[in-house]
Amino acid sequence: MIDKDLLDILACPKCKAAVVLNESRDGLICENCRLFYEIRDDIPVMLIDEAKSLEAGDQPG
Repeated sequence: MIDKDLLDILACPKCKAAVVLNESRDGLICENCRLFYEIRDDIPVMLIDEAKSLEAGDQPG
């Protein structure tokens, strides 16, 4: 589980907007860029090249 203090300071590496935890708590979403950043072994993978693009209305988890 990702620490709330860490979540408060994380930002999208592409646009610098805040990211939010998705419903299943296995990734972070940037609503601005519509990108999904996976959380692996409790560590957010905040690499633009590893992010998954979200279609309008999609939200993993």
